[in-house]
Amino acid sequence: MAVTQTQVLPPAFIEAAGKTYLKDLGTAAGKFKTADLSKTYGQQFVAQMDPLQLEAIKQATAGIGSYQPFLTAAQQATGPQAYQAYMSPYQKDVIDTTLQEYDIQAQRGLGSIADQAVTAGAFGGAREGVQRAQYMSESDRNRAMLQAQLLQQGFGQAQQAAAQQFGQQMNLASTTPALLGQQVSGLATLGAGVQQQKQQELSAQQQLAQQQLMQPLTAAQAYGQGVTSLIAGYPGKSVQEMTPAASPISTALGIGSTLAGIYRAVR
Repeated sequence: MAVTQTQVLPPAFIEAAGKTYLKDLGTAAGKFKTADLSKTYGQQFVAQMDPLQLEAIKQATAGIGSYQPFLTAAQQATGPQAYQAYMSPYQKDVIDTTLQEYDIQAQRGLGSIADQAVTAGAFGGAREGVQRAQYMSESDRNRAMLQAQLLQQGFGQAQQAAAQQFGQQMNLASTTPALLGQQVSGLATLGAGVQQQKQQELSAQQQLAQQQLMQPLTAAQAYGQGVTSLIAGYPGKSVQEMTPAASPISTALGIGSTLAGIYRAVR
């Protein structure tokens, strides 16, 4: 007895398109599976530090403790004996010259006492001796006071110079790291800008490489979406196929073959 089968088949051009899609999809998937992903992912797409950034790190490292020499110099300007390094090298000469001039003027004062004694007719007398003794005592006191004032003035000036040196060195100790920090910050900022620009360029190259890798698969998928929309837009056609019934001779031959097989199996 003949058997009739009914199938709904798409139009021929859609069937051909579907076969093309499957072929392209298989080829694209195979390429993607065997692709070397190191060409699209890896360190080559990470921007390295810019030379300006490396220089900033170098200067920052070298500048650690840059304040120390100034602190050492400032320390030398402190303490009870620090003023000695700042005493004027001409102080002794100034004091000696001043005292010599004082002594000259003091001698002239003695001459005035003698002249007064001669005028009074008391030259060489006790009164003159008393006046000379009082004059010399007062002169010596004044001389000592003058010397002390000169020494105190020199000491004060040396202390002031030491304090000024201390302040200058402390100022340098704080200013030097600050200036170095500004320079390092400037180099780091410039280097970061350059690195960012390089990273953007590398990221664009990586995106291009990824798109090139995915392009065959993306194109096949887009093609498949088009085929799918075609299938939805075109109704299939019904096709009937008739399978003819077997003839008596064929049926007999089949039965004989089956029996022969059973006979061989049980022997």
